[in-house]
Amino acid sequence: MAAEFDTVAEWTAQVAAHLGPPYFIPAGCRGSGSPAALEWLMDELGLAPGDALLDCGAGVGGPAAYAARERSVHPVLVDPEAGACRAARSLFGHTVVRGSATSLPLHDSAFDAAWSLGVLCTLPDQLALLTELGRVVRSPGRIGLLVFVATTTDPKNQPEGNHFPTTDSLIDLIDKAALRIDAWESLSEVASAPPQWQRRVDAVTAELRARHSHQRAWQLADRQADLVAQLLDDAAVSGELLSLRHR
Repeated sequence: MAAEFDTVAEWTAQVAAHLGPPYFIPAGCRGSGSPAALEWLMDELGLAPGDALLDCGAGVGGPAAYAARERSVHPVLVDPEAGACRAARSLFGHTVVRGSATSLPLHDSAFDAAWSLGVLCTLPDQLALLTELGRVVRSPGRIGLLVFVATTTDPKNQPEGNHFPTTDSLIDLIDKAALRIDAWESLSEVASAPPQWQRRVDAVTAELRARHSHQRAWQLADRQADLVAQLLDDAAVSGELLSLRHR
């Protein structure tokens, strides 16, 4: 997991900087959000100009940058990996804090909204993440999630470091965190990325592979991505978008 979220994150920022500004946001969203998914979340969260948005487990920072560009929000990014923090800061210049999603170094009710995209299923203590998001977001508690959910209790070939909840266990976690589900949409139901966006993502991936395919960190991260893609193709795991509120 460190290879993907630390070393490869920093390499991604280097490649995006080489390719130019049109590649920054698509590069920063690899694996964590398409435009249609981000638009769904922004609409459901009611993001408006001036809102303070927390991106928890922000990685390279593409989704937060997209929200800042499209809705004029003021994002703060939190990620535990130093490489990801440097990558996000260098590409987008937003406020970036290094810290754990399960113990956020942030004040209570500091944000108008928060989201955490593809993060919950990488953590063993998922309740702590949801509880922390509820703590740092002021009423009514606008929280967005992208969660990869297991369709069986024990998906085969689950990548190391992933802890996919089932639908029932996710609903139970949300309830235990004193949150409620305001809207839910399967990622398969939203539009795929537009061709130009996908071409830029593909160009970033191709350049990363050309530069780093011989290195262990790339091989580990690429293997993880392939395993998740296979689980999605086999319908053993599904991507789900959720909009939550304080209960």
